[in-house]
Amino acid sequence: MTDNAQEQAGDTDNRKYKAPALEKGLDILELLAASGEPLTTSQMAAQLGRSVSELFRMVLALEYRGYIVAAEDGRDGYTLSNKLFTLGIARAPTKTLLEVALPVMSELTRQIGQSCHIAVSSGDQVVVIGRIESPGDLGFSVRVGYRRPLLQATSGRPLFGFQSPETRALMLAKIDADPADIDAFVRQADQTVERGYVSNASDFVDGVTDLSAPVLGSRGALAAITVPYVKTKPQVCTLEQALEHLRVAAEKVSRQMSEYS
Repeated sequence: MTDNAQEQAGDTDNRKYKAPALEKGLDILELLAASGEPLTTSQMAAQLGRSVSELFRMVLALEYRGYIVAAEDGRDGYTLSNKLFTLGIARAPTKTLLEVALPVMSELTRQIGQSCHIAVSSGDQVVVIGRIESPGDLGFSVRVGYRRPLLQATSGRPLFGFQSPETRALMLAKIDADPADIDAFVRQADQTVERGYVSNASDFVDGVTDLSAPVLGSRGALAAITVPYVKTKPQVCTLEQALEHLRVAAEKVSRQMSEYS
């Protein structure tokens, strides 16, 4: 934010109570959340229209409290830690979803010999909030906190498809993408609703078939459970059998979640 922008914002900001230091910290967190790369204090200052001296102590405080961490891959700068994510999933609705889903997912992995994860929508992205590792020696898993644009994620199709027209419109309003890509995504989501699940080769990992089914609530999809199916030898079960077990597991979580609605 430039100085002029700050002045203009100040002219229209009629709040009675303000907390400038807190807002600087929130600006830093929001900037890092939107950035795909680590940012140095100088880069943060430039993008926020502030001086380095204004942000220096705030950056140190956020690092000390564990909200941001120095980049671990040799690059300069800071990235968000998982602390905000951990606080977020401690909220009652998400906590209840995980309390219900994780035992069912654990049983699912034992039945199919594959890992699985559960994801929810967050703005124009999906975010993984829980996972269960494969019980065998080999498998493919996605880390908790992993984010991907809704349009590019397999779980995005059931998360979007199984929604009311009004909710779909709100979700699409948050997506900044090529109209052709959005149209293709909507068609895929509609096909997912017709079938009740997704089963397709992964767009990102060779040899993995993504299986995904929705966890449904009274107003639409609450989450999606996804199995990144890897064909191994010996096979615990076929892909078709894994898909059926996944659908049963998602329906079981949906039934249990209905008790809390």
